[in-house]
Amino acid sequence: MTRRAKGARAAVELSDDELFDAVQRRTIAYFWEGAHPTSGLAFDAILLNGESAEADKIAIGGSGFAIMAVLVGVERGWIAREKAIERLFLTLDALERARRHHGVFPHFMNGRSGATTPFGPKDDGGDIVETALLFQGLLCARNYFDGDEADECVLRARVTRLWLEVEWSWHARGPSGGLIWHWSPNYGFDIGREIHGWNECLIAYVLAAASPTFPAPPAAYHRGWAQGPDFLNGCAYYGIELPLGPAFGGPLFFAHFSFCGLDPRGLVDDYADYWRQNSSHVAIHIEHCRRNPSRRSGYGADCWGLTASSDPAGYRPHAPDQDTGVIAPTAALSSFPYAPQAARQAMRHFLGFGERLWRDYGFIDAFCEEKNWFSDRYLAIDQGPIVAMMENYRTGLLWKLFMRDADIQSGLRRLGFRDPYLLSRA
Repeated sequence: MTRRAKGARAAVELSDDELFDAVQRRTIAYFWEGAHPTSGLAFDAILLNGESAEADKIAIGGSGFAIMAVLVGVERGWIAREKAIERLFLTLDALERARRHHGVFPHFMNGRSGATTPFGPKDDGGDIVETALLFQGLLCARNYFDGDEADECVLRARVTRLWLEVEWSWHARGPSGGLIWHWSPNYGFDIGREIHGWNECLIAYVLAAASPTFPAPPAAYHRGWAQGPDFLNGCAYYGIELPLGPAFGGPLFFAHFSFCGLDPRGLVDDYADYWRQNSSHVAIHIEHCRRNPSRRSGYGADCWGLTASSDPAGYRPHAPDQDTGVIAPTAALSSFPYAPQAARQAMRHFLGFGERLWRDYGFIDAFCEEKNWFSDRYLAIDQGPIVAMMENYRTGLLWKLFMRDADIQSGLRRLGFRDPYLLSRA
């Protein structure tokens, strides 16, 4: 895949469609040209000089987004189909030899050896959420490569084998019956973090319910996820009612990570209409930056987007009630389906910063005008949703691929999501 050399000044002059292509294409390059050389998986972070921030450190969730990005590249003619299959075989080779924990992948792994890279003192085993983000991408690939050719049949079979080996039920041990986030071969479930909503983890419960081999019971969703202290909301912020989530909705990646594959349009269960949920969440963030109650430098209707990202103090969550003045382009660009005009304004505004913000792999992770600070890196988990959600806005490609999967349809029905929606969108 080769990228057109478009600097920020030239990109400003592009039409909307041309600019969409330029942003997606450069961002895909993070995962295609910047992939780990022997595994094809996604580095957790890449510095502006093109080097990995930490040698061989692979992000499992980021690699799920990488697979989605490759599919978009193929669909748009930027990556040859046969080259994409070669890359996915390389990726599957690495995943098959990786150290798994009851079929569950870790948060980070070594791209060469497949060994688990500990995320924290007791987090040296399976991470059910990162695994869910990985399989969100893998199941999209299983549905995209649907031909009768031998290599596509083999690819589907290999994805399916990995999928069937994940023991989602092993993690359904929370005090409320919900999923426990981490398991360690050395410390068991000592971290003890039960996954309660509302946050980025809906995808884990959907996949756990969808598993044909080791499903978590629907009670895990209803008694664990849906009983969290930050699940039901119903309050209004800046005059916008928010059905679910913490005050002001939390970081915007809550509206993105699970919904790169899950189509929120018409997605309804006993608790919420998820299109309304996500659209309201995004609207609250836009209004916060427009009103700018803390008088942050640069904020406005064309400069918005608070999420978990790089920060002068490290990696931090950002939201209207956790506002340090840091804007992350991924927050606005991944919100195109929910607020296309505001996202378009932000995209063009970000180009005005030139090469401080727009570089070889697209927009850098974050910036703070107040401190004249611009991140020195890109992050896989922030670059990936840009490609996926922009494509879902343009064509719905990844939503169609994920939602037509028979296992996903079964899982959604088990959790009580509405059948008419599934039948009409599949």
